[in-house]
Amino acid sequence: MISKIDFIESTPGYQIPGFFKPLKAVWSLVLLAAVFAVGCSKDSSNPSPDPALSSSQLAARPVVDIDFAPVNLRTAGNFTILSATGISTTGVTSIVGNIGVSPIAATAITGFGLIMDASGQFSHTPIVTGKVYAANYTAPTPSNMTTAINDMKTAFTTANGMTFPAPVVNAYAGNISGRTLKPGVYKWSTGVLVSNAGVTLEGAADDVWVFQIAQNLTVNNAAIITLKGGALAKNVFWVVSGKATLGTTVNFSGNILSKTLISLNTNAKVQGKLLAQTAVTLIANSVHP
Repeated sequence: MISKIDFIESTPGYQIPGFFKPLKAVWSLVLLAAVFAVGCSKDSSNPSPDPALSSSQLAARPVVDIDFAPVNLRTAGNFTILSATGISTTGVTSIVGNIGVSPIAATAITGFGLIMDASGQFSHTPIVTGKVYAANYTAPTPSNMTTAINDMKTAFTTANGMTFPAPVVNAYAGNISGRTLKPGVYKWSTGVLVSNAGVTLEGAADDVWVFQIAQNLTVNNAAIITLKGGALAKNVFWVVSGKATLGTTVNFSGNILSKTLISLNTNAKVQGKLLAQTAVTLIANSVHP
C-alpha cells in the first residue's frame, strides 16, 4: 500500500521561498515513484510452487488452465504397438499404424500371419494397416528398433517423474470409477481401478493428462474412458509401473506406457498407443491412434 506523503516545514510559520516551490513538487514526484517501484517489486515476486495435492483437496481446488506439453515419445511415437518381448493376437484384431518388437525377433509376433516385404526391412499383414518391424529384419530396421525401444523407456521414466504441474496424489484412493478428472498430473502409490462406471476426462484439445500409477491399472469389463470438452486421446498418458489389463468390451482412450504387460481382453477397443516394456496380448481387439 502507498500512503500519502507530505513535505513538512521544520520551523513553524516558516514559508518556503517561491523559487523553491517547483523543487518541492519535483521531489514529491521522485519520492512517490521510488515507493511505488519498491511496492511493485515486492508484489511481483515469484510464489513458491504448490505442494502435491491430496485427493481430499481435489474437489476444492480452483479450476486453473495450466498448459504443459504432452509426453515426448520420440521415435516410439511411430508405433501404435511397441513391445520388448512380443505381441500376440487371437480372434479378429484390427490395428491402424505400425507395430514392432525389439530386442526379440519376429517369431514373438504371433497370430498375425506375417508376410515379409521384398526389402526384408518389414513385413505386413491384413490385420495391420501399417508395417510390422522386428529386431531381426534387414538393416536399418534393427538399429531403428533399438532406438524406438530406448525412446519408449525414456518416455516412461520422464512421464513417471513429472512434478509440474503439482501432482494430485492418491486421488480417490485409486478408484476413479464414475469420476470426472480435469487435466494435470495424477500420482498413485497404489494401483488404479476403473469399474464399469467408467471415468470422464474433461478438458480442451490442448490439455494433457498424465497418470503415474505405481502398481497395476485395471479397467473392468464394459468400462468407457470418456473424453469431454474437446479432450484428445493422444494427450492422455497412463504410465503404469505394474501391468495394464483392459476387460472385455472396454472402450479405452489414451496411451499406455507400461513397465510390464499390456493385456486386452475380448473386443476391447483402444484409441491410443500401447507401449510395453514386456509383452502386449490381444484378443479380437481394435487399436488405433
